Formats: sequence, structure tokens, C-alpha cells
Amino acid sequence: MIGSFGPIVFIATADTIRTFDEFSRSSAGRWAKHEIIGRKPLTQFIGPGLDTISFSMRFDAQYGLNPRKEMDALIELERSGTAAALTIGGKGLGVGMWIITSLEQTYDHLDNLGNVLVGTANISLEEYVVIS
Repeated sequence: MIGSFGPIVFIATADTIRTFDEFSRSSAGRWAKHEIIGRKPLTQFIGPGLDTISFSMRFDAQYGLNPRKEMDALIELERSGTAAALTIGGKGLGVGMWIITSLEQTYDHLDNLGNVLVGTANISLEEYVVIS
């Protein structure tokens, strides 16, 4: 197992390939600027911001997947507002859970009956931190 996002498992076996491409993680600090008359503003570090991650997934019936079902599972996670853990290589990413903030799907190839043979999903995640 390569990793997972909640119930979505990233795997590459002889029968099934469900992986990601173009994985990108961004982070930034939060800063406040305090205006001072006649002087430059003072900058104060407030704390870390929420990280974001984006990646794409390609679903291909040739590699043991039903692209439509795979993309429907992502839609369900996005629409339900489900926060889920993200792990890669057995290690969790971030300090909490992650939510899908954006999901774009493309039906790349269809058969003559309208079945999706190849589909692509572009996914954006944001950290979801719960105060304990």
C-alpha cells in the first residue's frame, strides 16, 4: 500500500493501479501587520497557516478499476464534508485531518454505451485541525 486518504487506498498491484500524480504540498505562515503613523508597519507572526495539497488521479478500467465508481466515491467524500487522514508511505501528513476543497473530474474515454473507461480527478485538500 502506497498510502490512503480516508477510505481511498493508493495501491499498485498486478491487478489494480490506484495511484496519484503531480502531488504538491504548500504551507505558509500567518502574519499580521500593525500600522504605525509615520513609520513602516510592524510585522508579527501569528502562527502557522493551514497546509494545502493537490494531486491528480487517473482511473483506468484496463487496470482493474471502474472509473465512474472511483470518481463517485471522491464526490461523496467532497459533498459530505468528510475529514479524513492522509498517509503516504505509512506516515501521516499534517497535524490533523484533511478535507476536499476542490474536485474536478474529466471523463477521458467512454465506450459506445457511455461507460467511462478512463477518467481523471484533480483533487485539492486543506488541513482540518480540531482543537483538543
